[in-house]
Amino acid sequence: MTQLDSFEINILRELQRDANQTTAEIAERVGLSASPCWRRIDRLERDGFIRKRVAIVDRRKVGLSAHVFAQVKLNAHGRANLDEFSAALRSFPEVLDAYVLMGAMDFMLRVVAKDIDAYESFFFDRLSKLPGIQEINSTVALSEIKSTTELPL
Repeated sequence: MTQLDSFEINILRELQRDANQTTAEIAERVGLSASPCWRRIDRLERDGFIRKRVAIVDRRKVGLSAHVFAQVKLNAHGRANLDEFSAALRSFPEVLDAYVLMGAMDFMLRVVAKDIDAYESFFFDRLSKLPGIQEINSTVALSEIKSTTELPL
């Protein structure tokens, strides 16, 4: 694992806060000149510390008001075919995050949909039809208290 210095940690903080900043703006905020700052950002990207730069879209403004957490338990057959199940999850645009769990359930999914009716359709027409599913527990998020992509560096 590559050790990050304080400049690189501060560069990552700045990019997490606002990746739309220019290199000169980031350099000024972290106490570097533009060229060394650019070289560090370039290295952080090449070394995989920065996976990609994206715009964070407000899901409600684009009509995705339902936010659901689904816990999925697989039967023995399903657990034997985790790669296929994982590939199917990756193909569903409604599934924003999918985690393999240790415990009573096998997966935790974060799902968005236009509304609860659209989630119900996704649930019955696509998710529950995946082979190997034993149980799905869905929990609807009523409100969002905190949502961030910023890691505590």
